[in-house]
Amino acid sequence: MQPPPRKRRISILTSTGSIGQSALAVVRHYPEWFEVVALGANTQWDVLAEQIREFKPKYAAVVDPYAAEKLAEENLGVEILKGDEGLNEAAKVPVDTVLCAVVGAAGLHPLLSAIGAGNRVAVANKEPFVMAGKLVMEEAAKHGVAVLPVDSEHNAIFQCLHGYEKSDVQCIHLTASGGPFYGKPRETLAAVTPEQAVRHPTWNMGEKISVDSATLMNKGLEIVEAMWLFGLPESQINVVIHPQSIVHSMVEYRDGNILAQMGVTDMRFPILFALTWPERVDTPMERLDLTRMNVLTFAEPDFAEFPCLALARRAAAEGGTATAILNAANETAVAAFRKHHIPFLSISDVVGATLDACRASQDYSLASVMDADARARETARGVIEQIGSLA
Repeated sequence: MQPPPRKRRISILTSTGSIGQSALAVVRHYPEWFEVVALGANTQWDVLAEQIREFKPKYAAVVDPYAAEKLAEENLGVEILKGDEGLNEAAKVPVDTVLCAVVGAAGLHPLLSAIGAGNRVAVANKEPFVMAGKLVMEEAAKHGVAVLPVDSEHNAIFQCLHGYEKSDVQCIHLTASGGPFYGKPRETLAAVTPEQAVRHPTWNMGEKISVDSATLMNKGLEIVEAMWLFGLPESQINVVIHPQSIVHSMVEYRDGNILAQMGVTDMRFPILFALTWPERVDTPMERLDLTRMNVLTFAEPDFAEFPCLALARRAAAEGGTATAILNAANETAVAAFRKHHIPFLSISDVVGATLDACRASQDYSLASVMDADARARETARGVIEQIGSLA
């Protein structure tokens, strides 16, 4: 396919994590297609500096003040936007697509800023949808902005839904690898270390999402994301364990037909799809060799083995700010685990106790969501302190 009449202008926020670096690898493959306008980072100013030298964006957003100062010392001829507000300003710069890949709840405001500015968004971070999916989709509709999922599962569903009505859907099947501990008895996981939890068997991902995959909370968060992206209730979203990670997700229609999207485990594919949609382009990347697939297996998840998935379903069914509470508690618990403050199995304990203690509201306003997030983090920190005192 011939390149477009003009290069597509894109911003990547942030660009120093695994998704951002994969996105820049795509840009590197297709220099005739893309112009990078803005890049961003939290603390990794040195990685960002190298990216700026290669891709020459006009803007660089840096959240951490020290990192912003260090980047300024490099004199790279780029306008530096500082702090959380700087990230929001970078999201507002007029472009064809903003790739939103800010980890965790911190990604909500840049996403809303990008949408408010009328920029099409390709969303790789599910937490904003878990916190405030209703608000995100309402803002997108208000501004006429397309929301393209980059998460491999939701990207797969987006493709499988193309050309069909929502009323034709029986259910969605989100596939999950099961993470590094699938099939191991829960009682054997008490001594799991953060280093072991981030060793995902099939995907190369960031540390936080890798821990979420190990607990299957990642799939629970994806249920909520799918509810808002595709306008379906929690009861129509199923999860199946698929260790091979070849089928990225499926849509089952009411006539019994199931459409599945398959591909190699490489995030560059859904990123490329989102950045070039609605067109498709030739790719030099590795393709799936069907003749080398010996077996594809699927199984129901065990809620006793993966209690975080059950907690996510509970919050999704309750609605309102329950999912914001879920997300905040999980982020706090995972951060504590990664710092060796709580054991792996206590992640679900922290989330469950926080959901029990924090009353959810059916008020979907941004103020209500942020209040629920703050209350949940404070409650979760208290639970973590209690766990630490008992250790």
